[in-house]
Amino acid sequence: MTQQYPDHIWHNGSIKPWADATVHVMAHGLHYGSSVFEGIRSYATPDGQAIFRLTDHLKRLYASAKIYDMYMPYDVPTLAQACRDVITANELKKAYLRPIAYRGLGGFGLTADTPTDLAIAAWHMGPYLGPDVLEAGIDACVSSWQRFAPNTIPSGAKAGGNYLNGQLVAREARRLGFGEGIALASTGLLSEGAGENLFLVIDGALHTTPISAALLNGITRNSIITLAKANGIECVERDIPREYLYLCDELFMCGTAAEITPIRSVDGRQVGAGKPGPVTRRVQELFFGLFEGRTPDTHGWLEYV
Repeated sequence: MTQQYPDHIWHNGSIKPWADATVHVMAHGLHYGSSVFEGIRSYATPDGQAIFRLTDHLKRLYASAKIYDMYMPYDVPTLAQACRDVITANELKKAYLRPIAYRGLGGFGLTADTPTDLAIAAWHMGPYLGPDVLEAGIDACVSSWQRFAPNTIPSGAKAGGNYLNGQLVAREARRLGFGEGIALASTGLLSEGAGENLFLVIDGALHTTPISAALLNGITRNSIITLAKANGIECVERDIPREYLYLCDELFMCGTAAEITPIRSVDGRQVGAGKPGPVTRRVQELFFGLFEGRTPDTHGWLEYV
């Protein structure tokens, strides 16, 4: 699939032409996966374009860098403004933003002392898992690849190297004809999707796996839990065995890219009625209502461009 690149990108402190934002082939991040990043969306709202939970995403970027002892040469307000600037430079009405920090050129070896380079790209992106999936749902499978064990690779960091595991999960699913893969933790219990958190609906309540299940503590996940509780939907964080994927009434994935994507079957077994259910639809209404003006933004999550 051909990617339509935007004209401009923010790179190391300034807006420049997309083609000029280059990385040396000997950069540390390329050889050792030493990068941290975020995925952020902006939406067109009745009050103008708003970036969803921009500050929270950037705080997590810095937290990921802290875990890997990576120096960050800019502060959060500077990067927040850079996100706005790159949207404006590309004249985007809504956008997917990708801030990334990586160890650049300056030495070779795992502990090499290198500068930290930073870039922020912005482009238009529709539904991540394909057209119409937010309405129709996807077919998923449980992957043969597990998520990493505790005290090996920290799942609490959104680091580039972590997504080698996600690539294995996602590419296996696509090869087998599924829309996305679901990974188990090293315990054999549910973890998350290749790049998305999971919610099961059982007897009208949301059930989701805990952050101890080798998953990223997603900002969309946190938003759903907050919105659900505020609107009378019970939400339980607990360990979940694999078979409950087949027994639950409804199932969906969530994330900045995936937003709220229903799952209609797992491993060829129909989930519930085989279509998005009423709780999934209600969660979608609450979430997308933030950008359409139907759900009050009581938390200051919408940060305007």
